[in-house]
Amino acid sequence: MEIPVINLGEMEGERKSKTMSLLHEACEKWGFFWIDNHGIDEELMDKVKGLVNQHYERSMKESFYSSERAKELGPNIKASDVDWECGFFYRHQPDSNVNDIPELLREAMQEYVAQMIKLAERLAELLSENLGLEKDYLKKAFSEPFVGTKVAKYPKCSQPEMVMGLRSHTDAGGIILLLQDDKVPGLEFLKDGEWVAIPPTEGYRIFVNLGDQVEVVSNGTYKSVRHRVLAEKNGSRLSIATFYNPGGNAVISPASRLLYPSGYRFQDYLNYYSTTKFSDKVARFQNIKEMLV
Repeated sequence: MEIPVINLGEMEGERKSKTMSLLHEACEKWGFFWIDNHGIDEELMDKVKGLVNQHYERSMKESFYSSERAKELGPNIKASDVDWECGFFYRHQPDSNVNDIPELLREAMQEYVAQMIKLAERLAELLSENLGLEKDYLKKAFSEPFVGTKVAKYPKCSQPEMVMGLRSHTDAGGIILLLQDDKVPGLEFLKDGEWVAIPPTEGYRIFVNLGDQVEVVSNGTYKSVRHRVLAEKNGSRLSIATFYNPGGNAVISPASRLLYPSGYRFQDYLNYYSTTKFSDKVARFQNIKEMLV
């Protein structure tokens, strides 16, 4: 399967309509995709990845392999209860914990996540537009959004068949932007009942997947998809995932425009249908809903 690639550089001009259609299909049928020409500073991406790898080698690697989790790896380990990963979580907004993350990374992570927020907001506008909603619908629905970044390493594993890097799950939130390893594989997404391997990053692409709340707001039009990380024998995998989520007090529900009309008499529908039979069905449903208000 060829994973969709969305070129955000084509969202202006004559190719916008085609690119928007590709994005809609990716959200509807896949729930995950790559994006090119996203506007994130490439030197900053390299810097963040380099600093995370440096911090892992200096401060995380030895302690991970000395942990009970690593020592107990073998036939008796309960793989269903264990994730073969280490890392930390940087909470950017609304309340930052920047002083709790490694000092080596603080300045670069703040700058990087600030740029990722702009990208997430742009994607939220494009998704809203594709759903036939106001461009700022998702941003307002999530307001005030929570933004945090999970910085993880999936260490090289001598017995990868015994444990998962990260167990299968969907993401609870909204839009997830992943900067991942360009050499070591391991990430897989479920598509039509089969696990699809996400290859290491090509160039400076960002990987995107949708969380549960986008599926809810879109009334199931867009999909939140199960994914997992396999443990790897041939290297340690880097993962820097930024979550653009609803704030804790956001009240989430399907956008009313995307709901079917309900509570009407069938005869009333037939009466309206007789004059709109050859018009657009979606517009007819919307008009029925408005008539019921």
